[in-house]
Amino acid sequence: MCLRKLCYFLLLLLIAHEIRSTSAVQCNANCKPPNCRCSSTEIPGGLASKDTPQFVLLTFDDAVTVHNVPYYREAFTGRTNNDSCPVAATFFVSHEYTDYSLVHEMYSAGHEIALHSISHSSNTQYWRDASVAQLADEFGGERTMMEKFAKIPGGHVQGLRMPFLQMAGNNSFQMMKDSGFTYDCSMPTRAHVSPGMWPYTLDYESSQDCVIGPCPTGSFPGVWVIPMITWTTKDGFPCSMVDTCLGMPNTTKELFEYFKSNFEQTYLTNKAPFGFYVHAAWFDVSPIHFEAYKIFLDYLQNLQDVYMVSGSTVIDWVRSPVPLSQMKSTGWSKCRKPAAPTCRPVSCELCKKEDNNFTTRWAKFCDVPCPGSYPWLQNHLGTASYGDGCKKPWL
Repeated sequence: MCLRKLCYFLLLLLIAHEIRSTSAVQCNANCKPPNCRCSSTEIPGGLASKDTPQFVLLTFDDAVTVHNVPYYREAFTGRTNNDSCPVAATFFVSHEYTDYSLVHEMYSAGHEIALHSISHSSNTQYWRDASVAQLADEFGGERTMMEKFAKIPGGHVQGLRMPFLQMAGNNSFQMMKDSGFTYDCSMPTRAHVSPGMWPYTLDYESSQDCVIGPCPTGSFPGVWVIPMITWTTKDGFPCSMVDTCLGMPNTTKELFEYFKSNFEQTYLTNKAPFGFYVHAAWFDVSPIHFEAYKIFLDYLQNLQDVYMVSGSTVIDWVRSPVPLSQMKSTGWSKCRKPAAPTCRPVSCELCKKEDNNFTTRWAKFCDVPCPGSYPWLQNHLGTASYGDGCKKPWL
C-alpha cells in the first residue's frame, strides 16, 4: 500500500514538472511592447498599412548540405534590401547529414541559423507527446552543437520549428522559456491570412486557430510566435509549406504569378509578415521551381516597401516598430554584413548509436578535433565512447 502511494506521489511530481505553466487568460491592455503583444491582425505601433514595411520570411527546413547550398549561394549572394542590409534567409537546420562548415558559411553570409531538432524523428506521435526534457535534449542540445561545431554564438540561435509542424502543446513553449529561446515558427494559420496575423507573445491566450494540435494553452511570458500564414492552392485549399501545395502551375511565368498572388494576400491588406516556407529539395523536382523563385526574389527586391529578413529581425521590429519612411536612416535592424567564413573544415568518420543500433556517419565540423562518436541525443558533443560498436565484423 505504501509503495502504491509512493508511486502515485511520484506520478504527481512528474505531471507537475511537465505542467508548470499557468493557464493563459484573455489578452488585455496590460500587454504592451516591447516584451508583450496580443495575438492580432492589427499592425504594430498603430501604423497605417502604407507606412508599414512588408517583411518577407524566406525559410528552409532540414539539413544544410553540399547539395542544397549552391541553390542558396545563387539565390542570395549580392542581394540587398532597401536599407543596404543583405537579404537574409532563415535556416531551420536539422542535425543529421548537416555539414557544419556550410552552416557557418550561411551564418557568415548574414543569414539566420535556427533549429529543427537533432533527430528529426519521422514519428509525429513522438513530437506530439514529447516531454519538456526530451525537447530540451532535441533543441537545447542542437544549439550546443551549433555553437561548438559551426562556430555560431549561442545567443544568436533564437528560433525553432517543430518537425512536420507537429505541436507538443505547452511542452515546447515551456522548454523555450526555460532554455531562453525567442520564437517559434511552427503554427500555421488558415483563419488569419488576409489580413494576416502578426507575431505575438504567449503571455496571454492566443486567438490563433490550431491547425496541428495540441496547441499551447498556458502562459509563457516573452515567448514569441511567428504565425505561418498559409498559402492557397489554385483549387482553393490551404497549404503551410510551399512544396506541399498541390496543383502547381507548370511554367515559370505561371508559377511566378502564383507566388505573387499569395504574396498579395497580405501585401494588399495589413502587410503581416509573408512566409515563403520550403524545403530546398523542391528545387530538384523541376528546374522551373528555382527559376520562378529567383524571379520572385527579383520582383520583391524592386518593391520599395519590401524587406526580406530573418525571423529574429521581424521580432525586433514588432517589439519596436519603425515607420517605412525611417527604415533606411535609422539603422533599425543592426544587420550583420556578410563576412568571410573563419571555419577550417574537419571531416570525421564517426560511430552513431541510436536505440542500441550502431551505424557509421561522416560529418564535417569547424575547427575541432574529431569527437569520439557521432553527436546525437544525450551525446551532444560526441564525448561518448562506444568501444567496438561500429567495428566491422571482418576487421
